[in-house]
Amino acid sequence: MLITDYGASGLLPPLVLLAALLIDAIVGEFGPLFRVLPHPVAMIGAATGWVDRRLNRDRRAAGARAFRGAMVALGFAVAMAALGWALADISRRIPFGWVIELLCVVLFLAQRSLFDHVRAVARALDADGLVGGRAAVARIVGRDPEQLDTHGVARAAIESLAESFSDAVVAPAFWYLLFGLPGLFVYKTINTMDSMIGYRTERHAAFGAATARLDDALNYAPARLAGIYIVVAAMFTPKGLSSQALKVMARDGKKHRSPNAGWPEAAMAGALSVALSGPRRYDGKTVDEPWLGEEFSARIGVAEIRRALYLFVVACLINAAVIAAIVTYLIA
Repeated sequence: MLITDYGASGLLPPLVLLAALLIDAIVGEFGPLFRVLPHPVAMIGAATGWVDRRLNRDRRAAGARAFRGAMVALGFAVAMAALGWALADISRRIPFGWVIELLCVVLFLAQRSLFDHVRAVARALDADGLVGGRAAVARIVGRDPEQLDTHGVARAAIESLAESFSDAVVAPAFWYLLFGLPGLFVYKTINTMDSMIGYRTERHAAFGAATARLDDALNYAPARLAGIYIVVAAMFTPKGLSSQALKVMARDGKKHRSPNAGWPEAAMAGALSVALSGPRRYDGKTVDEPWLGEEFSARIGVAEIRRALYLFVVACLINAAVIAAIVTYLIA
């Protein structure tokens, strides 16, 4: 049985997850703490950067780099699964050990921080115009913000919100529910590695290939689930169009260059009646991406960001409600 009880503590993983979602929604990133201590995600990123510099050298053949990258991805996944198992085992053996697990889950969720970062883009556009908006959106997207106009900044913020709802909220919860801390740790490790070496650039095309494929596999189900949550959330959002969100998601979700990101983004586009994605620039090169919701206007701004944030909050509540239903079922 994948969902198991917590021994002496008497708590179930879904209940721990529900508490973690509530704490994350209220507290967020524990900013003051991680100005002193390194955040676990930052530590994974630092380790990924170190092996990238050591093993991914230009003089090596593509095959050798691909093999090394695959071994790194596998090694990191096994190590983090073992760490997750060890922490979970400790949490079951000591009084109030469930607190250890609760804190681990809180650290790997990002509802509040995602909301705050996207809201900061809307506020910057309002207060400081395009210059402020570009500076704020640069903190959450990988593309060159200097190439974005006001509408591009707004689209980038909403796209990041939709995609990150999947990989920073739904996916961590999904893998934790299935496999506990080992599942959560493996997911966040591969997802963090993918954000650094999974891009299909010349440097990382071979070395990051295995990581990118693993990340695609791990996000397959959560991305589609996130899209469904957004469709349902549109029913409870002012001016949200649930049937339209479902239609655009089903039609355009697979058009995105990512096999997963397009599903929540297309659902968001349909729910808000806006066009997302489209051509953009990465590393000085224009990437000709198709539009999601091409029948709608791409000339959007602060009002659409705020509507997207409202929709995001409702989708997070739906995610929590599903987990609460699981808790109720298991306790009954």
